[in-house]
Amino acid sequence: MCTRVLFSGSDNLVITGRSMDWVDDPSSNLWSFPRGMKREGGSKDDNCIDWTSKYGCLGVSFYEKGLVDGINEAGLVANALYLVESDYGTIDGNIPTLSILSWTQYFLDNYGSVEDAVNDWMKDGIQMVAPVLPNGKPATAHLSLSDSTGDSAVIEYIDGQLIIHHSSEYKVMTNSPKYDDQLALERYWETIGGLKFLPGTISAADRFARASFFINSLPKEIDNNIITSVTNESLGLQQTLGVLGTMRAVSVPLGIADPDKPNISSTLWRTIYDHKNSILVFDSATSPNAFWVKIDELDFSENSSVKKLTLSGGKVFSGNVSDKFVETKLLF
Repeated sequence: MCTRVLFSGSDNLVITGRSMDWVDDPSSNLWSFPRGMKREGGSKDDNCIDWTSKYGCLGVSFYEKGLVDGINEAGLVANALYLVESDYGTIDGNIPTLSILSWTQYFLDNYGSVEDAVNDWMKDGIQMVAPVLPNGKPATAHLSLSDSTGDSAVIEYIDGQLIIHHSSEYKVMTNSPKYDDQLALERYWETIGGLKFLPGTISAADRFARASFFINSLPKEIDNNIITSVTNESLGLQQTLGVLGTMRAVSVPLGIADPDKPNISSTLWRTIYDHKNSILVFDSATSPNAFWVKIDELDFSENSSVKKLTLSGGKVFSGNVSDKFVETKLLF
């Protein structure tokens, strides 16, 4: 399940892309949340953490139980990817708890940069709780963070221990194996020939190798000799489409899924976040069109409405959909 990449180009251009691979339809929709919202950590116990959102955010829901992907108005992007190796440790009744389904929301609500998020999270004062998803699978995940400076982090819990990989060099991530092993695989493929020997299966390890090569091959500068029908005003720079092409190239065709191995599943949708131009591009595997949201056109002001753009149920959109969000009841 899932691949995440980070691209840094010229003129402070930073783009984050991810694909969502999953065994069934999680009824994903787009949600817009204002700043100043009172939140709870979703773990449904007496020690559940609560907070008030510092930033407004735009995100993609998962079973309408929480956000699995998103960006806030400060330009921080968070992507939750399935990780079967996750182990959050034994619950200590004295430590505040946070559900994995609220993890993405917590970071988008509270932090404007990767550095601030990592420095705070390293204090390790929150106990993660992994609920069972509606399809019966455990909600085990690791989280990637990226921001408008090109900074990057991967946060995992392995054998009950918090592990944070923090560097702008960490540009690619898949769902498995644990990130230390992913980095070792990357070093291996770099030593044996790159493009000539890129692995071609749909396994997470092979997708990591291909995504690493593709994202590092994209040109940092705009090529004015390439004619595109997409203008800078409406979609950002050409590299946005390059990142989208990379995510499509490492996607898994519809119809491929193993119910016992959620990390081997069909790609359902892709998101591309242009940090510099404040744009989200959404690309569904079941729609003929990619469309985009201009984040600056959303109302994140305190006391403004929660709004939703319904994507599930066969909805089809194209172009800029920033004005198509509608006020809705908060579900999570």
